[in-house]
Amino acid sequence: MSRDEVDRALATLRDEKERIGSALLELEDHQGYRLLEGAALSGGTLRVREAVRGRMASLWALFHLYGGVLGAAEDLRARHGRPGQAQLAELTRLLVGESVELPAEEVPLERRTLLAAPGPERLTLRAAVERMNPLFEEVAREVAAVDAVWSVLLSRLSELDEARRHAATLLAALGGADPEYERLRLEVDAIATTVRADPLAFAREGAADTSRLDAAASALAALTRTLDEAVRLREGFAARIRAVRDTVQRLREAEAGARAARDEVLAKIASPVLPDLADASPALADRLDALAAPRGDPAAWSGLAARLDDLERAAGAALERARADEGVIRGLLDRRDELRGRLDAYRVKAARLGLAEDAELTRLYEHARTLLWTSPCDLRKATVTLSGYQQAINSSANGAG
Repeated sequence: MSRDEVDRALATLRDEKERIGSALLELEDHQGYRLLEGAALSGGTLRVREAVRGRMASLWALFHLYGGVLGAAEDLRARHGRPGQAQLAELTRLLVGESVELPAEEVPLERRTLLAAPGPERLTLRAAVERMNPLFEEVAREVAAVDAVWSVLLSRLSELDEARRHAATLLAALGGADPEYERLRLEVDAIATTVRADPLAFAREGAADTSRLDAAASALAALTRTLDEAVRLREGFAARIRAVRDTVQRLREAEAGARAARDEVLAKIASPVLPDLADASPALADRLDALAAPRGDPAAWSGLAARLDDLERAAGAALERARADEGVIRGLLDRRDELRGRLDAYRVKAARLGLAEDAELTRLYEHARTLLWTSPCDLRKATVTLSGYQQAINSSANGAG
């Protein structure tokens, strides 16, 4: 090689060395590589780490030998500003010849023999780089694959652990234990141990298989909903019980009012058509007395919530019916009072028309009044009589006109 060729080769190799060194450092700084190096591993992930460590050791060893040869060439060139034939020959050997000598332990297995001890292998700088390339690619591929699986699993594991802590907080607020929570806690702990020690145990076809984590997350979500409902019910339990008790008391009063109205109607109205009166308050009061906050059993709150919801609906419906029945019954008395008021109004109208002394009108009035002020009152007959009284007033008024 000429001096210019040597200088150009040195510049190219110097840049190449910097790029190789940067790539190796960047690989070691990769998150997946740091996870492999920093974790206590087992199983398939441990085997991957050992393989990665072996390849990285070979890479750094080759890089060190490569750098040693390049450094020797740079020193030789620096000592001779105008190198002679001997120096140029040595520089040529270093830069393009088989100047990288691998120790026997660095010779690949496929290049060794069965009987003879392996001798040192010699490579050119270019061959050394070509030897490093597949090693680097294999390490990068394995590190990236582990990182892809591990990143997904750690993210899901974080969510799963947060869900477990939330469930534990709710359980503590209820002051009890739950066998389903204990089962899930052990499952999450087992998953976490495997994810941190051997994430590749969850790998399927190069991707993270989260089915086991998903199943645990789904079960935790269901448990959390149950616990949330239990906490919500417990916090409002006393107030809801008081509200239901108040509804039952108002129902008792409404049913008593409906019965009193029925008795009054039976005494004052002839042949009334009355609704069948319910007596729901005693049974609802018994159901209310049977409701008690469970002790130390969060799952029991779910059943209690359903029973309390049903009792609230039943008490509200019974109160509405009792009030409606009383309204229907009192409507008959209101009808009688309405007819009485209309009779008095028609009498005033007759007087205003100058018909106060009309014998027929007076007879009709007295008949209607007798019907309306007699107990029991026959509302049908009273209505017909009052209508006849009204028509007679109108007819007399028209005739006078």
